[in-house]
Amino acid sequence: MFQLDQKGRFWTQLVMAYVITFWTCYLLQKEYNIVATMRLHFLATEQRRPDQFTVLVRNVPPDPHESVSEHVEHFFLVNHPDYYLTHQVVYNANKLTDLAKKKKKMQNWLDYYELKYSRNPSKRPTTKIGFLGLTGDMVDSIAFYSSEIEKITMQIKVEEVRIKKDQRSVVLAAFVSFKTRWAAAVCAQTQQFRNPTLWLTEWAPEPRDIYWDNLAIPFVSLSIRKLVVAVAFFFLTFFFMIPIAFVQSLANIEGMEKAVPFLRPVIEVHFIKSFIQGFLPGIALRIFLIFLPTILMLMSKFEGLISLSALERTSAARYYIFLLVNVFLGSIITGTAFQQLYSFIHQSASDIPKTIGVSIPMKATFFITYIMVDGWAGIAAEIVRLRPLIIYHLKNFFLAKTDKDQEDAMDPGSLGFNTGEPQIQLYFLLGLVYAAVTPIVLPFILAFFCLAYVVFRHQIINVYNQEYESAAAFWPDVHGRIITALIISQLLLMGLLSTKKAEKSTPILVALPILTLFFHKYCKTRFEPAFSKYPLQEVMMKDTLERTREPNLNLKDYLRNAYMHPVFKGGEDDESLSVMEEWEQVRLVATKRQSRKNTPQHSNYSDSSASVLLSMPFS
Repeated sequence: MFQLDQKGRFWTQLVMAYVITFWTCYLLQKEYNIVATMRLHFLATEQRRPDQFTVLVRNVPPDPHESVSEHVEHFFLVNHPDYYLTHQVVYNANKLTDLAKKKKKMQNWLDYYELKYSRNPSKRPTTKIGFLGLTGDMVDSIAFYSSEIEKITMQIKVEEVRIKKDQRSVVLAAFVSFKTRWAAAVCAQTQQFRNPTLWLTEWAPEPRDIYWDNLAIPFVSLSIRKLVVAVAFFFLTFFFMIPIAFVQSLANIEGMEKAVPFLRPVIEVHFIKSFIQGFLPGIALRIFLIFLPTILMLMSKFEGLISLSALERTSAARYYIFLLVNVFLGSIITGTAFQQLYSFIHQSASDIPKTIGVSIPMKATFFITYIMVDGWAGIAAEIVRLRPLIIYHLKNFFLAKTDKDQEDAMDPGSLGFNTGEPQIQLYFLLGLVYAAVTPIVLPFILAFFCLAYVVFRHQIINVYNQEYESAAAFWPDVHGRIITALIISQLLLMGLLSTKKAEKSTPILVALPILTLFFHKYCKTRFEPAFSKYPLQEVMMKDTLERTREPNLNLKDYLRNAYMHPVFKGGEDDESLSVMEEWEQVRLVATKRQSRKNTPQHSNYSDSSASVLLSMPFS
């Protein structure tokens, strides 16, 4: 460790701070350029996908004379006459989805009992129809589940009819597809209406990335949901400081002996004392964080995000903030729980960097332990996959009834971006903070990254399934969090040096956060558009190549059912699919609006389109 209290040694920290900052910024700029280039190359060379031609239109204004489907088609035929191809309105089919899942579950039980009966025809299988199959009347299993499936099938048909007839089941949103990628890019990246809150367009997620349940949420309620989630996350983050403070108090032997004096003889045993001071705080902290990702994911779903990638992206951002506030800032402040809360509440904001800066070197041992418990052990658990193995055997023993159940139990799932990336970012933060102060932490972090690279490279290639394709869309978030970690490390180093009789040298560091922010702004301006916009030059080149290679491509058939709700298509829902196709056959050729003379109610949303039509020359 650096002895910061020795005079004449401060120049080392100052030089190291500048070296670390410039080296980190150089690597970030280089990596941002590489990732942006790879993303554009991937988008230019990937195979044809429905989301390349499709935009999601939200907050479609209601019209008194047209259905949502007719209104959407009329709007895009008028405003995109040469490129509009087709559209698919969004239905609130959440109840139908629940019924379909229930039917699938009942069918699974029926298959199980039929298989059981085929193996032993001399005895009909029976089951109890009460709670968890433990109480209630004993009935014939095959007859019972066959009857239940018939009832659910009738409920599904009734629900389909309701969706067909009730316009309230149609959400004010639609997936609109175009004849070219260029037209889709223009529509997704431009304002469609004079009122910027109506006819909102964005790139449609790829079909497997859509979280269909949230598409049914009214657009006007999303702002309220975001506010509720923000308030809930604030209280979750800062009230979690209490258990975090308790975890840190475990390492204080004197405090524990005062709290539980009858355990003093046990605590004073050398092995137990070493375990309490070394590993117990890290293990306890890891246990407290087990259920946090699930809670944050539920909050993101309540917020109304419409894609799985957006859910993971938002959950990852909140998880990182939580780790930053509680695991990092909460852990390096010494004292008991009440002292920590008192310190946060009563000290001024300008004193926080100084208070935290003093505690940083003293908490190096704790973070080394945390890296070994959370990082090293986590990597070992990842390659062994002990938890999925246990879950598989539990499912296989208690829940798996058919071959399909066994296949589902063996599903490895996908790599959780919302949990893995924030933890890696925390180690980046620790490395940047301790690099110039206590570099003994760095070998432990470096060992973690080396092991993580080898293990996760293998897992991504050979184990996990790909749930969706984001084309490196998460990189701007990763870059931003590294910049945040870099600025935090600079501020805390200034706070630390200000307490070590180095007030005159501290202003030299003031330039670092300013330069870092300018660098971040440059990267956002130079590279971030490649992750939020699709260059028209790129899409035009791709369209031209496709027209040359496949001049007879029937794009409408390719896109017809790409964005149909999953409950209406596939396998056992073929009947529902045919019903939906029948609904979509009725297309608008001419507007169904009555003449202004006979119109009983004024339309506020179509006057501009009508005036455009009237002003067009007719040959």
